[in-house]
Amino acid sequence: MQFSGILSLREGELKMDDKDFLHFISQVKQKTGIDLSLYKEAQMKRRLTSLREKRGYRTFDDYFKAMVKDSSLFDEFLDRMTINVSEFFRNPNRWEALEKKILPRLFKENKKLKVWSAACSTGEEPYSLVMLLTRFLPLSEIRIKATDLDTNVMNKAKQGVYIERALQDVPKDLVSKYFTKQDMMYHVTPEIKQRVAFEKQNLLADTFDSGYDLIVCRNVMIYFTEEAKSALYQKFSDALRPGGVLFVGSTEQIFQPQKYSFEAEDTFFYKKV
Repeated sequence: MQFSGILSLREGELKMDDKDFLHFISQVKQKTGIDLSLYKEAQMKRRLTSLREKRGYRTFDDYFKAMVKDSSLFDEFLDRMTINVSEFFRNPNRWEALEKKILPRLFKENKKLKVWSAACSTGEEPYSLVMLLTRFLPLSEIRIKATDLDTNVMNKAKQGVYIERALQDVPKDLVSKYFTKQDMMYHVTPEIKQRVAFEKQNLLADTFDSGYDLIVCRNVMIYFTEEAKSALYQKFSDALRPGGVLFVGSTEQIFQPQKYSFEAEDTFFYKKV
């Protein structure tokens, strides 16, 4: 599929600051493989312009040259362009549907599930999955793959340390069993952390493994262009086994699921047919 993002604009129609931003996008893609043109332009440009100005650079060209020389600037850029807002059991009614409807059906088909938390951010989602799966399996039989583009947030995820507010929707029995409180912070227990394998991944550019029973990718696709979202839905579909499920965020309804060999199994759950 060819993407028709902001790079398709003709240079002659652009203002100088637009040309500067498009050149920045090109430089970032060449250096990192990250294609910013697949993100919604207005949101991304506003976010990065604010960061560039905060750091005192007049143009994106100057900003890029500085990032190449200073890894801390580059890490900050990655933090800003990725959306790292998460909490445990976010939208708890959807997690209840996962526990009561989706997982029982999946476990009838397979005794061990292949599960992937895509765009896992700071780890709340994959750790939530592990804790939920303990309702069905011994911990020793649970393994979750968790991926994100941003190595900084994955490093935070591996530490497994969270403020109290992030735990507001965690069932009380799971809080007492799988967290320890130290100096006002909550630490995920080592036995939960050991069940998650973190890997760096660019969802839009990298290839996916296959045969998944459950893929969870929530509150990320809303930042992509329609072309990028369509391509990503197809990649997720190809990565699922027949009967496998894609679990998306509360603002990410797929309006033509059949286009990707999906059917709605519940609100924001799509079954591969």
